[in-house]
Amino acid sequence: MTRQTVTAWTKATRQLIALQALLLLLWPLSFELFINIEIAFFSAFFVMLGSMYSYAKLVHKRVEGYESGDGRDAVDRIEDPFDLYETDEPQAADAEDVDIRAIIKEEKQRIKASGAVKNATKSAPAMVSLYRIVPYGLLVLGFIALKNNDILSVWTYLIGLGLGIPAGLYVGKGIFTRPSV
Repeated sequence: MTRQTVTAWTKATRQLIALQALLLLLWPLSFELFINIEIAFFSAFFVMLGSMYSYAKLVHKRVEGYESGDGRDAVDRIEDPFDLYETDEPQAADAEDVDIRAIIKEEKQRIKASGAVKNATKSAPAMVSLYRIVPYGLLVLGFIALKNNDILSVWTYLIGLGLGIPAGLYVGKGIFTRPSV
């Protein structure tokens, strides 16, 4: 690990401890309030961290193995990223002459040729990553545990989710994003 990564993890740990200290202040008010916010907060927090980690890993892998083989120069890719203006077929003069089925078939072939399906299969490991599945499981199990013990307060739970998502995003952004060089 680099020094910058260790610094990011240290900063994230301090922030998490500070947030936990603030949440502990709720315990004397009401245990049910505290436990609802606590479970929802940490579930959402770890869902965000797991998602950011798995996608960061996927992006770094794809950047390392990137090679541009489409034959287009950088300016053309920026100005026309979806290759909308470079068509070999003439445009139809009238709207009545357009064959919708043929256009749909051509677009399906173009999507297959462009690799949209290939991109979806390449990003599938990030979608079903263990780093995402486990926190979602904790989210569901926490909700069920609160409901089964008759201490679930939906509004309080939603407040905890609302606090955990931006906290996870903020901390994950500090940990998993590399600075631009």
